[in-house]
Amino acid sequence: MKKLIVQKFGGSSVANAERIQNVAKRVAGYKKDGHDLVVVVSALGDTTDELIKLANQISNDPPEREMDMLLSTGEQISVALLAMAIHKLGFKAISFTGAQVGIITDKNHTKARIIKINADRIRQALKENKIVIVAGFQGITIDENITTLGRGGSDLTAVALAKELNANECEIYTDVEGIYTTDPRIEPKAKKIKSITFDEMLEMASLGAQVMQPRSIEVAKKFNVPIHVRSSLSLKPGTMIVKEVKIMEDALITGVTLNKNEAKITICDVPDKPGVAARIFKELSNSGISVDMIVQNVSHTRKTDISFTVPKPDSSKTIRLAKKTARVIGCGEVLEDTNIARVSIVGVGMKSHRGVAAAMFETLAENKINIEMISTSDISISCIIQKKFAETAVRQIHKKFGLG
Repeated sequence: MKKLIVQKFGGSSVANAERIQNVAKRVAGYKKDGHDLVVVVSALGDTTDELIKLANQISNDPPEREMDMLLSTGEQISVALLAMAIHKLGFKAISFTGAQVGIITDKNHTKARIIKINADRIRQALKENKIVIVAGFQGITIDENITTLGRGGSDLTAVALAKELNANECEIYTDVEGIYTTDPRIEPKAKKIKSITFDEMLEMASLGAQVMQPRSIEVAKKFNVPIHVRSSLSLKPGTMIVKEVKIMEDALITGVTLNKNEAKITICDVPDKPGVAARIFKELSNSGISVDMIVQNVSHTRKTDISFTVPKPDSSKTIRLAKKTARVIGCGEVLEDTNIARVSIVGVGMKSHRGVAAAMFETLAENKINIEMISTSDISISCIIQKKFAETAVRQIHKKFGLG
């Protein structure tokens, strides 16, 4: 049966000419079987990181609009090269930027959100029996400024196109064979998960699992777009991300995640009165900074400390804004700690089991790891710890819950 398949290949899958040719062969294989294909591609290997490094050599605080102009070029290289490789194999292919396929976004540079997609150009190319190659991670505003969709935004491009085109399948290709119970580079005994719910995957992605972008999972969940995460270097089936998974009664924890890319900000001696916290966090929100864990100490002196975490790339901007607000409302100094890590456990089984938090805290205590902040949801528990203990924490918690 003929299918419309959206495939996404990450940077490691197209890291060099040889890997691009391997991707072309895989895509051509699907075309030989009679399927229509829309292929979303990330920038080659570490291209995005190299471009960021280059920008930082020019300026410590480059304008976000110009960063989008710069970073969007990485994917343009990938799509053109992949289209050439497919042509060489004797198949018709055409490459497009995000703007050319009508991915319209808001004006929030570097973290733009998709407003709508006008996919007529893709549909026309498919009618002409062409394989369509789309640059991931990017779009355009209604006043024609290029935007990018945030780190890992090619996942979002693929899921959004799968929804818009009503595709039969959405495949996300990466350099691992699927979703694992934890990062196999940290814990070699990690197991591949056959299927996982949108909710669990969204928690894992938000808490540090780097296989999928959280926003792409939000869209997949909202529109019920099943996703197959699999390896571009193997033909083995990977992990299905779906609405519901039938789990055994004793399936307590699905996975352990680690995020080392956060900073803890502490505003000292905050006046303990209504509206102060609102003012601090509204200022950050208005500047597009996503605040995560928040802890406010109990006040005994009419002054209190507020600590919160933000993504590390936002830390300098956060410090600048926090200091400005602190001066206005009469707070003390603003401190930053970048030597932290967040270790988390995720699993729908938590809803019906007691003692999960206690088991996690005991494991950290037994390994003399101090907990600095804690947050919980229905299906996850997260602890902020010092970065030097991060891998030990992951391995010991993974072992404690029998995930190996």
